[in-house]
Amino acid sequence: MKIRDIEIKSKLVLAPLAGYTNMVYRKICHDLGAGLTYTEMISDKGLLYENDKTWNLCAIDKDEHPVSLQLFGGEIEEVVKAAIMIDKRSDCDIIDLNMGCPVKKVLKSGSGSYLLKDVSYLEKMVKSVVDNVSKPVTVKIRIGWDHSSINHIEIAKAVQRAGASAICVHGRTKSDFYGGKVNLQAIKEVKENVSIPVIGNGDVKTVEDLDEMLKTGVDAVMIGRASLGNPWIFEEFLAHLENREYVKKTDEEKIRFLLDAKNIFEAKIFLAITKIRLFFNKKNKMLFPKAIYIENGEIVYITRFEKQKRKLSRVKGIWDHGTFYELEFPSLIKAGNVICQKDLLVNGTIEEFEAL
Repeated sequence: MKIRDIEIKSKLVLAPLAGYTNMVYRKICHDLGAGLTYTEMISDKGLLYENDKTWNLCAIDKDEHPVSLQLFGGEIEEVVKAAIMIDKRSDCDIIDLNMGCPVKKVLKSGSGSYLLKDVSYLEKMVKSVVDNVSKPVTVKIRIGWDHSSINHIEIAKAVQRAGASAICVHGRTKSDFYGGKVNLQAIKEVKENVSIPVIGNGDVKTVEDLDEMLKTGVDAVMIGRASLGNPWIFEEFLAHLENREYVKKTDEEKIRFLLDAKNIFEAKIFLAITKIRLFFNKKNKMLFPKAIYIENGEIVYITRFEKQKRKLSRVKGIWDHGTFYELEFPSLIKAGNVICQKDLLVNGTIEEFEAL
């Protein structure tokens, strides 16, 4: 697949995931088989206000290309100004416009999937960005605001008319959030109605899911939440696409991958940002980790607060002092927007950790 003049070497794409797809995580997924990766969603206002944290999200490693930098905003003039700044100051290969995020704080600014409600305005925004930047512009959408206003075909045609070089479709409406089942038929209909490349997104967790998504005719498949704690999903899926046998990694192999000489810096960050399970408190707020356990093939987060630890102890029995690796962080290392610390093995026998 080509997005204008950018060659994408595999059909597998890493989704933009706020808080996760920083430079280190993208590079790991790239090395394991992702043909294209996306940055975290980046605010136009953060760029315009020259916010350091926002600009840190735009950092691109020379070895991770191609990378798409995802921008969001609700005012055309501000989005265009931010896109021009990205075009001139970022080493990304593609500028992606987020028109599908269903999160309330994004919707309040008239951004994300809010834009699906006004197709003419959406088209004007895309065209305005395309006309003012040199990099290829793509758009990520959902299939509509809700089930009474599904308009994916109209949106896709508008995106193509505006000059976008590709479109990514998450097969849910805004109102679905991440519930229900992805609408593969809607993704298929987008592919049938535009000539630009189409990336399918939603609920791709297994090779069977991958095959079902590819049956829609899409040019590539985006994987997001299923990669958290398991970037090896790209390696597994790539082997499947190339008809090669794939043997899933053991705990030992995962740790040694992270301790490989070329991955040793990434290991410190990866172990601090990646997870297989997502745990939430009663207010649906994510519990931030200070210790990590690799137990029964899963990377599990534990927070530093004893009160939260007690809460987590009742979730599937994860506070079980069985065989696991516990890592603490006594010295700071910063990479992108992630701050973690030098790894110390508290329990375990792998000698390499002691040399970190």
